[in-house]
Amino acid sequence: MTFHKEGYPSLVVTVFVVAVINAVTYFSFRAYPVVVWLGYALSAFLLTVIIQFFRSPSRTLVINDNNIIAPADGTVVVIEQVLEQEYFNDKRLQVSIFMSPLNVHVNRFPVSGMIKYVKYHPGLFLVAWHPKSSTDNERSTIVVKLPKGEEVMFRQIAGALARRIVNNAMHGNDAAQGQEFGFIKFGSRVDLLLPVGVKMKVGLDEKVRGGETVIATFE
Repeated sequence: MTFHKEGYPSLVVTVFVVAVINAVTYFSFRAYPVVVWLGYALSAFLLTVIIQFFRSPSRTLVINDNNIIAPADGTVVVIEQVLEQEYFNDKRLQVSIFMSPLNVHVNRFPVSGMIKYVKYHPGLFLVAWHPKSSTDNERSTIVVKLPKGEEVMFRQIAGALARRIVNNAMHGNDAAQGQEFGFIKFGSRVDLLLPVGVKMKVGLDEKVRGGETVIATFE
């Protein structure tokens, strides 16, 4: 288990806030031990939240070009056929994974291939499970073309709390299945837009692990 590099600015701010809380409670309320201990408890809670949120656990990656793996930890909240109008302009199978603040927020490539499309969209901050969050919220869209020709789209979508999407995918670069490409801070959602003919391996409300769980396979 390691601490993700995206978390260091938040950790510095948290340590400063904790130091202020402890100083104020100790020097101003020394005569009231309960208040001092409440300050310590709040400090411990804040540090624990930041450390667990930005954790980056190692994962056992099994590369398989026939599999589409989960790009993020979370819960499958949508499996439906949609008309994708940003890039494909045809029907795609949408699989949406909701990431709660308790989940690991590292994002990984679901397939290997060439990055054909990358675009950032400014937008709203609707709750991540809102039906229009896929099209109206702040988001980043990536399309990877596999060696055998299929193309897979995935989107990082900001939620009500997520105000920073980190996307390191670059057009023209190679994508390696399971390799980290980004991070979303403080709760969000990742959508997969898959060819209609894929065979689903997960169901609604199923918990998945980024880089490990097989979402679907090419038939």
